[in-house]
Amino acid sequence: MRDNIAASKILSESQLRAVRARSDFIGCWLVLHAWGVIAVASALVVALPNPATILLAAMVIGSRQLGLVILMHDAAHGALCRSPHLNRFLARWFCGWPMIADLDVYRRYHLIHHTRTLRDGDPDAVLTGHYPISRASLRRKLIRDVTGQSGFSQRKFQISNAFKTADDSPGNRFKRFWDEIGPATVANLVIAAVCYLYGYWWLFFACWLFPMLTWYQVVLRLRNIAEHAVVKGPDDPFGVARTTYTNFLERILIAPYWVNYHLEHHLIMWVPCYRLPLLNQHLIANGYADELQTTRGYLNVLREVTSQDIDASISGGQGASGSFGQGYN
Repeated sequence: MRDNIAASKILSESQLRAVRARSDFIGCWLVLHAWGVIAVASALVVALPNPATILLAAMVIGSRQLGLVILMHDAAHGALCRSPHLNRFLARWFCGWPMIADLDVYRRYHLIHHTRTLRDGDPDAVLTGHYPISRASLRRKLIRDVTGQSGFSQRKFQISNAFKTADDSPGNRFKRFWDEIGPATVANLVIAAVCYLYGYWWLFFACWLFPMLTWYQVVLRLRNIAEHAVVKGPDDPFGVARTTYTNFLERILIAPYWVNYHLEHHLIMWVPCYRLPLLNQHLIANGYADELQTTRGYLNVLREVTSQDIDASISGGQGASGSFGQGYN
């Protein structure tokens, strides 16, 4: 079994300093950018309210919702901002809770994924461990995602789970609810209130919940598949994950904030997302280009992880439609 490679073995000291540099300004800007894109897409729907603009906005907003989760992921590694307090504040109030996710719960879960990647005990194994699958099976999964079935099931599970308690007294039920999704509920009520105060209450449903239940589910699944499905395996540090080289449109609609550089993230997990392209450049310059597991474009990724020959009856698994607490790797 091949051990993980120390960062100092693959990068020079100056390269390490460059890729590990964290910035409060950049961290704040990325969070502001995500919400700014959401606001602009929503404004388009207000200006031209019709099915076409709503669908277009859903794709743009859904990708930025994934972006918020990505930025929370960076914060879970302490990498979004230089200031720990700012890192935590942004990740909770502006990234995690609006997406009904909890930073602390996610951090505990996610660090296990990094220590057990593709091995027994990896909590993300349910997402991609059953690949390759048949094209028919993947098509059914994506249809469930884009039609809102996956998102509705996840929200239903979260809400029902938030009320489950051994002691059925009102006080304990409320405490359980608050501990599970209380702050997330407040964050979403704030978003709804902002829409209402601006005179467009329906935007909360058309430009927040609708993208979350549909396109966000699609790009979340695509992200999970691209990162760990059908890679070389746990014994090769350069093959434990996949980096997907993207075009401009893919970065807008599928892979925001450099989430596509996932192999680099697994090689050195404390590198901020905004330094991952630089890390990729350094690795190539240092002679590791042939060792990196990479694919150009998400369509090619889907070709790599599916086959017409695999019987759909044996390609089960929940994938990204499983627990909402999973899938941010």
